[in-house]
Amino acid sequence: MRIGYHCRLSRTQTLMQLDRILHSQGFGTRKACRALVRHGRVSVNGAVCADPFAEFAPEGLAFAVDGEAWTYRERAYLMLHKPAGYECSRAPKHHPGIFELLPEPLLNRDVQTVGRLDEDTTGLLLLSDDGQFIHKLISPRHKTPKVYEVTAKHPVDDTQIAALTKGVQLHDEPAPLAAAACERVSERVLRLTLTEGKYHQVKRMVAAAGNRVEALKRIAVGGLALPEDLPEGEWRWLDAADLARLWTPA
Repeated sequence: MRIGYHCRLSRTQTLMQLDRILHSQGFGTRKACRALVRHGRVSVNGAVCADPFAEFAPEGLAFAVDGEAWTYRERAYLMLHKPAGYECSRAPKHHPGIFELLPEPLLNRDVQTVGRLDEDTTGLLLLSDDGQFIHKLISPRHKTPKVYEVTAKHPVDDTQIAALTKGVQLHDEPAPLAAAACERVSERVLRLTLTEGKYHQVKRMVAAAGNRVEALKRIAVGGLALPEDLPEGEWRWLDAADLARLWTPA
């Protein structure tokens, strides 16, 4: 244990070498992380640390690389306010990919999208490197509600709302699909809640009900709403309260 780089710990806490911490957080290979430290580019708790083998308790550790602040997180959970014109793919075909909006350490951690949003759909997109977390949110068995703000081409009437809540038949689907909730916000705007994730489901359901989607924005997953202060194209970490809201009905 190297004096000056660690604090007093309980017996249950585990120390990690700084190069291992940086590697786990996506800052490159162990060799590259050692070089970062030795060149004075890494600070821990506000002080430059030049020893890559210095040991720290990683949980919640505050560090900075080239002046950019980070906090150690065993798993990455984040939200992105997806803009239009981006594909949810690491190998986009026709438009930029949403991963271009994330910093390199998150890409190195291999974060994946929790489901997908169409290229022209905006709003709340979750990402993580936790496979179990992703599976639970997208599994039809768990029926996690996703709430969309739908702008229709034509005024929405009561017949269309009734069709969406009762169920509409889509091509190639064995049974009608129904929205968990459907509320008219204004003449052409609906708030639609789904618990499934079929291909182009919102657009196809609205079309089957006799209208057309002009704009689509996901505004909530579970009880977690897209923050009003998160600009399009920006991302932030999910905190403990955010994660708890995911499993609370909207």
